[in-house]
Amino acid sequence: MPEIPPWLNSMAEIVGQKGFTRDADEMQPWLTDWRGRYTGQSVALISPASTEEVAAIVKIANAHSVPLVPQGGNSGMVGGATPDTGGQSILVSLRRMNAIRSIDADEQLAVCDAGVILQTFHEALDQHGQRFPLTLGGKGSATIGGLVSTNAGGTQVLRHGTMRSLVAGVEAVLPDGSIYNGLSALKKDNRGYDLKHLLIGGEGTLGIVTAATLKTVPALIDRCVAWAGVDTPQAAYSLFKFLDARESQSLEGFEIIPKSCLDAVLKHIPGTRPPLELPASWNILIEIVRDKSAAPDPRELGETLLAEALENGLISDAAIAANEAQAEAFWKIRDAISDAERASGPALQHDISVPVAKMADFISKAEVQIEKSFPGTKVAAFGHMGDGNVHLHVKAPADVNPKSGGLQWMVQSSATISPMVYDLVVAMGGSISAEHGIGQNKRDELLRLSDDARIMTLRAIKSAIDPKNIMNPGKLVPLASDTPAS
Repeated sequence: MPEIPPWLNSMAEIVGQKGFTRDADEMQPWLTDWRGRYTGQSVALISPASTEEVAAIVKIANAHSVPLVPQGGNSGMVGGATPDTGGQSILVSLRRMNAIRSIDADEQLAVCDAGVILQTFHEALDQHGQRFPLTLGGKGSATIGGLVSTNAGGTQVLRHGTMRSLVAGVEAVLPDGSIYNGLSALKKDNRGYDLKHLLIGGEGTLGIVTAATLKTVPALIDRCVAWAGVDTPQAAYSLFKFLDARESQSLEGFEIIPKSCLDAVLKHIPGTRPPLELPASWNILIEIVRDKSAAPDPRELGETLLAEALENGLISDAAIAANEAQAEAFWKIRDAISDAERASGPALQHDISVPVAKMADFISKAEVQIEKSFPGTKVAAFGHMGDGNVHLHVKAPADVNPKSGGLQWMVQSSATISPMVYDLVVAMGGSISAEHGIGQNKRDELLRLSDDARIMTLRAIKSAIDPKNIMNPGKLVPLASDTPAS
């Protein structure tokens, strides 16, 4: 191994033996993204234990123009936390910074270090009669810092919004090593540009988020989780409009799932069972909640609304979870779709959004056009119908060998299939990224499909705050060059 340069020795001294490694085996799991699409190289893996240690590391990196790649749970979908193949960057893991600094149930605020695991945060809040209304399939590995930096969404956006709506304050280390202390949860603050909102969704390109003040809500008193069958995406949208008009304050989840995705989960995920006796072409997972004693009983409300929907021909069948275990079993199906789809074979995955009113038509149109244009492929579209977020998977033809040809097919096909998907999205007034970010996966498409004003602004902000381009270079912002300036 080459001799360690003095600046790297200085970083090692800051974090100590527990926070520094150059061992290839120890670094290897963190150099490839969750989907296995991107693998990079790094000079070292550094794991600071405090904001002050992060600041000291960044100051050294800034002085020597060393690229830094911040990483949380490494559960991202667009290669946003994976270093490039040049081997010149430092991978900065925030996982040791895992303290929940405070929970204030009266103010409904909590302050967390960036490395806190989402599921751990959920469990801690439960002890205080509170909850954090953002969850997703990767809650056991996703970290607060990663969720902030990607403006994560999940299955409760319908009622509570994305991470941007749930972050009341941010602490971060900026590219020069200075600490931005913005954790105060001020409702009014007119001191100019809001750096907090630049850091939320900034994917670590403007600074490293080290902590966040998060909004919490009362723990659920009870909930009604139901599974319904419909014939078409358009019928699903009609059902959503019916439920939203009748009970928008209690409707927290509305997920659309095609039969193909349900079949994949039943085949590949142990312990799952079909919720309905007769299979439906499209499945709807509905959650109605009560977190205030004055609110209506969610089960009675769900039974009434679904009975009316069945009578009016809005659904073909429905099942209401009899207990919490069955409710979790319904949600397990939804949360396991990505794992089941991956087990089914190679597929191109697209996280996109369109206006809610156009989501059903988009799904139908995209399925027909893509399968016609690329014979043998199969489209599986599922997602959060209440907020227009579609997860559109294009499965490889049956003759593609998953082991020997899967990755090659994905790389080759992404150059033709993905642009068609994104063109359809833009034509409907949508976004090529709904909740997973841009990373390195979508950066070229962002440049191709964005107007000049957006690209100019992104570049100007990046250049002003990070003039040496040391913060997660090659991600999100389409720059002319991503080599750090000397």
